Amino acid sequence: MTTSPPQVNGHRRRIPVITDWQKLLPPAEEPVAAPVPEVQPEPATPSVDLVAQAEADAIRTKAYADAEEQRARAEAEAEALRIKAEGEAKAAEIKAAEEARKLKLANDKAQARAIEEQAARDARIAKSNREREAEERAAREAEERAAVQEMAETKTVAEVAVAEEQWRKYALSFYAVCSIVALPVQIAAFYNPDAIWLMAAPIMLEGGAWVVLKGARAAAASHRPHWHYRLIAWILAFIAAGINLWHGLHAFDPATAIGTAFASIAGPGVYDLHEHGKLRKRDGVPTRRERRAAKKAAKRAAAEQAATKLFEAERLAYLENAARDAANKLDADRKQMFPRVHAHALKLAADLGETAITPAIWRQAKLDVDGAMPGESDEILRMRNTAAAKVEAARLNKPVSTLSKTTNAQRASQMPQGQKTRVYNPPARPGRRTPGDTPRYVSAARKQAAITAKNASTEEQK
Repeated sequence: MTTSPPQVNGHRRRIPVITDWQKLLPPAEEPVAAPVPEVQPEPATPSVDLVAQAEADAIRTKAYADAEEQRARAEAEAEALRIKAEGEAKAAEIKAAEEARKLKLANDKAQARAIEEQAARDARIAKSNREREAEERAAREAEERAAVQEMAETKTVAEVAVAEEQWRKYALSFYAVCSIVALPVQIAAFYNPDAIWLMAAPIMLEGGAWVVLKGARAAAASHRPHWHYRLIAWILAFIAAGINLWHGLHAFDPATAIGTAFASIAGPGVYDLHEHGKLRKRDGVPTRRERRAAKKAAKRAAAEQAATKLFEAERLAYLENAARDAANKLDADRKQMFPRVHAHALKLAADLGETAITPAIWRQAKLDVDGAMPGESDEILRMRNTAAAKVEAARLNKPVSTLSKTTNAQRASQMPQGQKTRVYNPPARPGRRTPGDTPRYVSAARKQAAITAKNASTEEQK
């Protein structure tokens, strides 16, 4: 059986009443009757059964109502599905938006992290480049300074060498000029028509001084003693100067005598001064200014050393006084807190020949009087044991009175005795122990107890 559609052309269809179904029913088709023999007509009967028609109308009405109910249910389910789908779609959209937002945040964080890492990497590279450039620049500057210093030193050495060479040439030239000035007076002094050969004596004096100075230079170059060469050169120079002075005063005027005498000394003197300065520079002999500076530095160092010694002496004296005061205070405290031990320690010190109570003497006195080492006594031990008992009671959550006063547990009667004789006072009846009230030990324990008893008896016999 089919039902009418709920809508027609987009409009809800009106539900007909039962009486309207008669109009909707098509007219019944009358079957074509076959020719039959004509019979006698019967009494007329109604063409429609009203009860069947009412039942059919009721069935149709119920079917339509069920169809409408199913349609409404279907519409409700469809609406619920639509709402659910819309909700799911909206939730999916929200979830997708949240995931997109999270993904965007993650991408932004990753991008920011990448940017930071790249910036840090660029900063490290830039720092490394700056450090490398600074090192290279410092190396170049150091090389340039070294080159400039080397050039300056080379220039200084060259200037010193040029100055030394010029000084040597000037000294030689001055020596030659002085010799030319001094020789005529000396030659005139030795002039004798009968002994012309004596005129070579001045040349011998001047030349001898020159030769001896050359010998001094050779000795200095080979690091040999050269003082005697210089002494001979100066003697020859003074002899020549004396001859010029004596002959000049007798044969010429005093100016000629003094000038020629000075020339005889000045020439070898200037050359010797050149050689002596060169030797002092080579041997590193300090100048007068350097000697004065060294002397001042030595005085300053001596003063600082004396001040340091004085400070150290004062510090040691202060430490000794402080140690003495501390020792006196300790002795007074010991005498006040431990009078018996202090008196016994004084006796021990006097007996052992000590002027003060040493730590060893005090340890022995404490052991003799109190029977314990320093830092311990009967009161301290009792206090320590009481504190340990309290800590044990607190740890076991028990009162202090229930704890054992001894560290060893009670030994059973069948256990071997120790070295010290055990005093056993059995309790009064009926709590007195009897044989068999203690469970028997296992075989291994009985064997071990027998071995222990045997060993204890053996030790007691010894």
